[in-house]
Formats: sequence, C-alpha cells, structure tokens
Amino acid sequence: MSAVKPGFPVPLAIVFAAAMIATRFHHFGTALHLPDASMALFFLGGLWLRRHLAFAASMALAVLLDWISVSYAGVSAFCVTPAYSFLLPAYAVLWYAGRLWSARMAPTPAALTGAFALALLASTLSFAISNGAFYWLGGRYANPHLAEYVARLWQWGPLFVRTTLTYVAVALVAYAVLLRAAATRRAGAKA
Repeated sequence: MSAVKPGFPVPLAIVFAAAMIATRFHHFGTALHLPDASMALFFLGGLWLRRHLAFAASMALAVLLDWISVSYAGVSAFCVTPAYSFLLPAYAVLWYAGRLWSARMAPTPAALTGAFALALLASTLSFAISNGAFYWLGGRYANPHLAEYVARLWQWGPLFVRTTLTYVAVALVAYAVLLRAAATRRAGAKA
C-alpha cells in the first residue's frame, strides 16, 4: 500500500504549530507539561510538510516562542547566547532528513523503521550541533575542553534524543494506523 501524496497539508501544519506552542516552554517536561516536541516536529515537518517555506515558518515560530518565553513567561535566558543561531542548522538537519525520507514514506514496516532510524541519526546529529555550539561558542564555560564537552553531551543527549524519538514513534504509529484504517474503509466501500 503506498501513501497518498497530497498537496501541502495545511491542517497538519496547524497541528504541528499547536504542538510546538503547547510544548516549547518546557524542555524537560513535568507532571503537568509535555516535554518540548520541537526536534520531533522539525523531523516530522520535513517528512510530511516538506516545503522550504514551511521550514522557515517553523523556524520563525520557534524563535518567536523562545522570545515570548524569555520576555514574558519568566523562562531563563541562559541558553540565549551567540550560539543560539546554530539552532538553524540543528533544526535543518532534522527537517531535511525527514524531507529526504518523505519519498520513501509508506505505512509499511520497512518504511516506518527507516524513518525511525533516520530520526535517530538526525536527532543525534542535531543535538550535537546545538549542544556543541552552546558549549564551545556560548560563553557559559570559562575553560571549555573536550572531556567536559563529551560528559555534558552524554549527560543531556540521550534525554533529548529519547524525547524526540518518542514523539516520532507516536506520530509514525498514528500515521500507519490512520492510513490502514482509511484503506480498509475504502475497500469496504467498494465491496
């Protein structure tokens, strides 16, 4: 069964924007708030929204939400350093990895497994870019050195990658279930 390749899915873009708005203020999550879904949304955006303009709009939304959270919601500006600009390539890795896989996307085990594996690779690379830029260029560490960077990368990387992969897995399962249900409904209507 192959996936339907419609035009730009505006409802999905709205859902992704709402998910980013709902989660961007809480990087780690709490009992009341889901953790930040941004990394997953950039991968899924590349996978299903694909357009360069959608990437730019998602990037603008992320920056706007960060500005609002620091300016008005009392979120610490600790992470806002000159290294913040490296979120652009970090999120681009996710978006364009998803976009690269989009032509292969289908509700089959092989396609879903490939998307998940690529999300693992892209989220690891994305985190290494953003975390590395913050560590080496953010000015928060007086004497940065490789051993401390690797320790911090290992401390925070698995959490961010695991969170990203959890959201991606849920989205991929939902995608497969919805497409299979639609195919079953179409087959039933023809009978």
